[in-house]
Amino acid sequence: MDFDFSTRCAHLRTELLSFMDDRVYQAEAVYDEQLLASGDPHFHPPIMEELKAEAQRRGLWNLFLPHQTEWNDGLSNLEYAPLAEIMGRCPIASEATNCSAPDTGNMEILTMFGTAEQKEQWLRPLLTGDIRSAFGMTEPAVPSSDASNIQLSIVRDGDEYVLNGRKWWTTNALHPNCRILVVMGKTNPDAPRFRQQSMVLVPLDTPGVRVLRGLPVFGYQEQLGHGEVDLSDVRVPVTNLLGHEGDGFFISQARLGPGRIHHCMRSIGAAERALELMCERASARITFGQRVAERSNVQDWIAEARIEIEMIRLLALKTAWLMDTVGNKHARVEIAAIKVAAPNIAQKIIDRAIQVHGGAGVSDDTPLARMWTLQRILRIADGPDEVHKRTIARAELGRWSVAQNGLPDSQALGGALPGS
Repeated sequence: MDFDFSTRCAHLRTELLSFMDDRVYQAEAVYDEQLLASGDPHFHPPIMEELKAEAQRRGLWNLFLPHQTEWNDGLSNLEYAPLAEIMGRCPIASEATNCSAPDTGNMEILTMFGTAEQKEQWLRPLLTGDIRSAFGMTEPAVPSSDASNIQLSIVRDGDEYVLNGRKWWTTNALHPNCRILVVMGKTNPDAPRFRQQSMVLVPLDTPGVRVLRGLPVFGYQEQLGHGEVDLSDVRVPVTNLLGHEGDGFFISQARLGPGRIHHCMRSIGAAERALELMCERASARITFGQRVAERSNVQDWIAEARIEIEMIRLLALKTAWLMDTVGNKHARVEIAAIKVAAPNIAQKIIDRAIQVHGGAGVSDDTPLARMWTLQRILRIADGPDEVHKRTIARAELGRWSVAQNGLPDSQALGGALPGS
């Protein structure tokens, strides 16, 4: 494994660091001020469009996409990792470079599975940053960590599909620029378990689509909005199907693997920034005649943070390398491992940085409270920790059974893992 920066990664990293220092960090406060002044929690602050224009001018656009387009060179996962880490230092940086979820995952599956017409109608404006999108998978009535539970019905009626059901945690659904939903539902409940689901493109303004509310997160509304969306007799052309009927579960697995590691790369950046803020605060504050940085427990926190950040960075890089070399399927254990490790460790480091800051840490005067919230969300989003631990444990037990009994993995565990 060689984790050295490629020539283009090193160049983009230098440009991105400059962009962050020149424009992004100073735009954080402006973004918050514009959002607050609007009185609308889902308002799109104008400063974001300025940042997007500057990112495009600097060639820092659609860096996440491994497929080569007119806007990017098609970076590998290993090349994207240090860039995503830098963007993870500031919550608004990913949108500024058109690298924010859920658009990234939606753009990837449109690239891989979309028709020429779908790409022209939806992928192109997503790639240019003119619109945004949402992904409707999770449902309030069923435990959606097992995607085979999805119940929204997709019934063909002539040249149309009719959708009925309810989704929630449909991130981005309340963003003013959201125009398209990628909706997962069941086209054939009688098919084999993982061939029942399909994915359909649903324009947000389609009759029967109602965004009922934005779900609050720890008592506040996020700007992009986590929508609860009701779909009642929603009709779309059959040409809005992604792939083929029954491909929905497979497409969701293709989408979630890269999305999970992108989140983890950004988590490392958030942890790094939290450590920097902790050191800065501890060095500047004096209590009972001593700098806070001289307290042994705080020194332990700082030392542990550095050790843990290096650990998760190496795991993220190894996972990215495996995805590039042997594919997402064969990297699934490492993807599961980093998805558990990165948000948990980042949240712990951010939490300790909050503690060092005292009351300022839980206010909006620092980015720490928002950073902590995001990491806590990531322990549930894209599959809760427990599901990923189950994947890891089953793989370990499978290997142990093979070693002890000479059984193939599928026999040892009673069947292959979903999506494997």
